[in-house]
Amino acid sequence: MSGQNSISSIPEYMYTLPGEVPVSVPSVILSAENGTNASPVENSTTGYLEKEMVKSNIVIAATKEKEMAPCPRDVLELESTFEKLEQELREINCNHAALRQNLIELMDIDSLLRMTEDFFEERGVVKKDVFIIFVQGDHVREKIRKVCEGFRASLYSCPKTLYERKQMSNRIMTQMEDLRMILRRTEEYRAGVLTRAAEHVQEWGSKVKKMKAIYYTLNLCNIDITQKLIVAEIWCPVSDLNLVQNALIKGSEQSGSTVTPVLNRIQTQQTPPTFNRTNTFTEGFQTIIDAYGVGTYQEINPDVVVGGRYIILLMGMFSIYTGLIYNDCFSKSFNIFGSSWCVRPMFYPHGPWQNETLHEHHHLQLNPFVPGVYSGHPYVFGIDPVWNIASNKLSFLNSFKMKMSVILGVNHMLFGLTLSLDIFLQFVPQLIFMLSLFGYLIFLILYKWCITLQSETAPSILLLFINMMLFDYQSGHKLLYGGQKAVQIFLVVTAVLMVPVLLLVKPFLIYRTRMKTRHQVFGNNLNDQHGTDTRASFSHHQKDEMVSMGDIFVYQAIHTIEYCLGCISNTASYLRLWALSLAHAELSEVLWRMVLQVGLKISSGMGSFLLVLLFAAFAVLTVTILLVMEGLSAFLHALRLHWVEFQNKFYEGSGYKFTPLSFDSLLKTQQ
Repeated sequence: MSGQNSISSIPEYMYTLPGEVPVSVPSVILSAENGTNASPVENSTTGYLEKEMVKSNIVIAATKEKEMAPCPRDVLELESTFEKLEQELREINCNHAALRQNLIELMDIDSLLRMTEDFFEERGVVKKDVFIIFVQGDHVREKIRKVCEGFRASLYSCPKTLYERKQMSNRIMTQMEDLRMILRRTEEYRAGVLTRAAEHVQEWGSKVKKMKAIYYTLNLCNIDITQKLIVAEIWCPVSDLNLVQNALIKGSEQSGSTVTPVLNRIQTQQTPPTFNRTNTFTEGFQTIIDAYGVGTYQEINPDVVVGGRYIILLMGMFSIYTGLIYNDCFSKSFNIFGSSWCVRPMFYPHGPWQNETLHEHHHLQLNPFVPGVYSGHPYVFGIDPVWNIASNKLSFLNSFKMKMSVILGVNHMLFGLTLSLDIFLQFVPQLIFMLSLFGYLIFLILYKWCITLQSETAPSILLLFINMMLFDYQSGHKLLYGGQKAVQIFLVVTAVLMVPVLLLVKPFLIYRTRMKTRHQVFGNNLNDQHGTDTRASFSHHQKDEMVSMGDIFVYQAIHTIEYCLGCISNTASYLRLWALSLAHAELSEVLWRMVLQVGLKISSGMGSFLLVLLFAAFAVLTVTILLVMEGLSAFLHALRLHWVEFQNKFYEGSGYKFTPLSFDSLLKTQQ
């Protein structure tokens, strides 16, 4: 985001729009003369059409270009079109169902006639058991009919003679052919109606959705029935005022209104919404920020700066920087500037080592006092590559990466403090508190790196920091420099004194400002003719303000305690950077030793072929484990550090988002 867009750009005003135009800008705007209480076309009709098209396997054509918002007069036209199409389709479906039912019945009769031919054919003498059932009266016959209907048997009258049955069969076949032809033509006509409707159904659906959104917005406005005006109070970005004014004029002209729209700015005590202008690239980052909390009005936005144009470059540069600092690439080190250590001078005649020494000892220690072993100056940039083959590599790198995580974390939190807008009452005391404790911790780390020659005799920074907080300065504890005791006592006392400043100064200043304002208002109203009512209301508001002052003290106390304790927990939370680096380095080491190094050790003819296969496996495991899994883990940890440790130093996130009427977002969410 650019500098001006990183701050919410909603003005602290609201706008009044008297005139025959509502606030559905910048699209075509409805006129109040047509009435705002008219019910818009429901979306059920387009849904019915779409269902019928899906049943008939008809492809719905997509809209080629964006349609303007429909005018009020388009409502009647769309409603008439929908009613005509729906009525026509329902009649077609009803007739189609009736014809199909008749066809099914005729097919049943035809099948019955064919099956009964077997019973009426003469087959000579057949031996059967003869029994007679006597039925007397219509009552028993009705019972037999009900039994057949109970078993869902279809009853048809069957002619007695063969000639009558053949005539009936021929007549049924003719009717079936006619019904099939009618059904086929009905389906073709129905498909034609749906095909013609499919070309415009998306357009009609978008118009219906826009109409419903416009009418919903109109219901939020105030209507002056006497003058046929609509008065709307809206929020609008200052940079878009000209667009709003032009849209109002355009909407008034297209609706044929005779009243000119008026746009006025009014003052309000309401908190404006937050609006951060984004593009396609920065929208994803802004969504992550809004997931934590929408910023308060005019609160600085912790999104990417400069519209995100350099975020990928900066991320790549920082990853390369940390990689060069740790000198780690696929678990191996680069020897770019030449190592400061040399092993050859340790051998005879310059040193005590011989060839047998390598076989007799698993671990050997370089002696920097032997001439030529140590060059006398450290590696130019990052970790010396000799540590990659050292046996105490893990213990050294753990200490180094842990201290680097603390340094990066404290600087990150200090940068978050600099973004705070409450400078004198909050930023300065918080900055002094953090620098007195954790800024001094960084100083101890850097100072120890610069002056200490032997790690065994160097004092532990962790013990120094704990003793500093406990004021424990016994004679057995080693110090880094002279006068360290006095400096540390001064810093701890300074940090402790900042706690009451954070806790009490701001609430008392707010209380004093309110009391001063209250006395001014009360003194001005004593000369008013309604002085009695004013004093009564004053005593009522006084009670409410005292309650609100109590809330301010409680809120400030919670915020102070959270900040003081959070400085410790947040600093420790940045050690996750050390854990991530350690896990990534160990996984790289495992993949190198267990996969790629196996192929490099094979010296036979099959070594080259096997190396290709092992390298493919190494590449796949590197992408899946180190890049995908470890990358996702690093993203989640970085997101937590950005949300909690960084943003809680300045970001409240207690606002609400500016959500104007947008047809693009409306259609996108309903797809």
